[in-house]
Amino acid sequence: MSKKENLTSSEKRDSFTSKTGFILACIGSAVGLGNIWLFPYRVGQFGGAAFLIPYIIFIVLLGYTGLMGEFAFGRMSQTGPIGSFKMALETKDKKWGGFLGIIPVFGAFGIAVGYAVVVGWFIRFLVGFITGSAISSADSGAYFGQIAGPFGSTVWHLIALVAVTIVLTSGVSKGIEKMNKIMMPAFYVLFVVLVVKVLTLDGAVDGLKYMVFPEWSSLLSPKTWIYALGQAFFSLSLAGSGMIVYGSYLKRDVDIISSAKNTVIFDTLGAFLAGLIIIPAVFAFGLDPAAGPPLLFITIPSVFKLMPFGRLFGIIFFVSVLFASITSLMNLLEVPIEAVQSTFKLSRKLSVAIVVIAAFLIGLFVENGDVLGSWMDFVSIYIIPLGAFIAAVMFFWVIGIEKAKSEIECGSEKKLGKLFEISAKYVFVFLTIFVLIAGILLGGIG
Repeated sequence: MSKKENLTSSEKRDSFTSKTGFILACIGSAVGLGNIWLFPYRVGQFGGAAFLIPYIIFIVLLGYTGLMGEFAFGRMSQTGPIGSFKMALETKDKKWGGFLGIIPVFGAFGIAVGYAVVVGWFIRFLVGFITGSAISSADSGAYFGQIAGPFGSTVWHLIALVAVTIVLTSGVSKGIEKMNKIMMPAFYVLFVVLVVKVLTLDGAVDGLKYMVFPEWSSLLSPKTWIYALGQAFFSLSLAGSGMIVYGSYLKRDVDIISSAKNTVIFDTLGAFLAGLIIIPAVFAFGLDPAAGPPLLFITIPSVFKLMPFGRLFGIIFFVSVLFASITSLMNLLEVPIEAVQSTFKLSRKLSVAIVVIAAFLIGLFVENGDVLGSWMDFVSIYIIPLGAFIAAVMFFWVIGIEKAKSEIECGSEKKLGKLFEISAKYVFVFLTIFVLIAGILLGGIG
């Protein structure tokens, strides 16, 4: 791509209007089901605070390398993974980079299909707490089972996609950025309110101790470290897709190093807040903190039934969770939307319509909870890490570590040293391969 062509493409391209808007959008992408649903489960599964030690190590390392790399790769190419990979390989006189770029696009779309179903479940539970049906239901498991069966949540699934479509058709600055500026601060405020409430419950202190005091023996288990890596990897949305696309909407004067740091901090804060709500609440009522996937849709609604003013706090919880999941879904859908728009030179509205309709029609057949789990497992185990690996190789090896480092430093007063080069070229690339292999062997680690 010539400099002139790149400039013309950039001028036509929508962009984030501020660093704050970009960071909030990236936080919105990162803070999602992995933080709220899976993080408390993993903490409960792997020794409480013991899990936090490797998790923090990995999330800092991945943010320092992979997250900055994907931001910078997108900004350099001013396009999504298809265009980015194509541009990278063209520097080596290879013409097939665009075909490799299809892999992370399909990965993002595949997760978006399943994610939209789950967002529909959140909407259904929110409505259930508003009307009182979720509180009055005698069996939370049966209540969830009504919407988690075949074609059980079609209306709610459709509502979720319609809501996201309205935002996405408005574009990057007027849609994605504006909505994240509202939803993400609201999410944190509401979660803080819930933390304060939960910590006043009798018995909640036992759950807090579980979060704070490690079972050191868990650190001796390789699985603790492997699942902590998986949690950190998927939490940051490293997939060679969404963060590249968001980076492509980034102006050159924005500090990528600072943006990545803030994304890591607030993503981790979101996970901790979720843990501080769910685990102490579960302990307070004698339930299982390692209950697995049912934790969010069966165990937590059961907690709200037992809690004073549970209906009100159930509403607050599902509003905040809905905000976090919608902002993540926007990022996932933006990847195929950008690909369709750039590849076929279509209008944004038509590109949004094509992608959303396809996501809804395919999603109808994965509404069953068991099918949905298998679908999401396949995409997250095989496609997502592969996309992240290819993106890392393209940016840090094909384009080259010196150019990659220069692009990351653009807009920042900080300079990256030799440690970054080693971490990015070798450690991060190895970790993406490890996540892929470990996921296959263990049936998923994130």
